[in-house]
Amino acid sequence: MEYLTQETFKQKIFNFDENEEWKFEGEKPAIIDFYADWCGPCKQLEPTLEQVEHEYQGQVDVFKIDTEQQQELAGAFGIKSIPAILFIPVSGQPQMVNGVIDKSSFDNAINDIFFSNATSESESE
Repeated sequence: MEYLTQETFKQKIFNFDENEEWKFEGEKPAIIDFYADWCGPCKQLEPTLEQVEHEYQGQVDVFKIDTEQQQELAGAFGIKSIPAILFIPVSGQPQMVNGVIDKSSFDNAINDIFFSNATSESESE
């Protein structure tokens, strides 16, 4: 699991210095966990996030952003409570989920946000 700084975020996710409109820089869908070391629920989410990363390896990139170290990034996304999970499809707008979510909720979100559009778009061609 890669930890993002503001610089790596701009390279891999969204370069907000160059673009006003959302433009995802990645090639695969991504999940970003906004967390802090002192946050109990964030620690609770960790094993589930590791499971998701392992299960969707090669299909979905999983990143973490420490809200204490990267306050500007957290502020840019309006993070007020953590954990906050950002689901970023290759095309389309990112979607935020707040709080601890279980594995089945991750699976549902991944399928709904990342893969349902790809399926319906390829079927309509």
